[in-house]
Amino acid sequence: MATNRRVSRVAELIRREVSQMLLNGIKDDRVGTGMVSVTDVDVSGDLQHAKIYVSIYGTDEAREETMAGLKSATGYVRSELGSRVRLRRTPEVIFLEDRSIERGNKVLSLLNQIKDRQKSEFQENQQSD
Repeated sequence: MATNRRVSRVAELIRREVSQMLLNGIKDDRVGTGMVSVTDVDVSGDLQHAKIYVSIYGTDEAREETMAGLKSATGYVRSELGSRVRLRRTPEVIFLEDRSIERGNKVLSLLNQIKDRQKSEFQENQQSD
């Protein structure tokens, strides 16, 4: 078992390398349909599995197409990681869609609506007094 510090260092290294691959390495046209960014990488304690969380900006159709492209590029990503990152064994790679940014924007939008509503109610109360 690797130490927590080593696991987090390997996860950060994988995140950086996969981000570079998304910019320059993956030639699949489906990956380019939505704007993709790596939000997080979760590496198992034995460094054998890596879950790569990606955020995809675009329509639902573009998201599905991009995820299909990423899943088909899994073998390429793993082999590139093997040559770029010096580990005894290259971890198995799994791409997962991260929708936390989308949920965060939704919450912020709702909070702004509440704030605007309270402000308008306050102004109405001030005018009636």
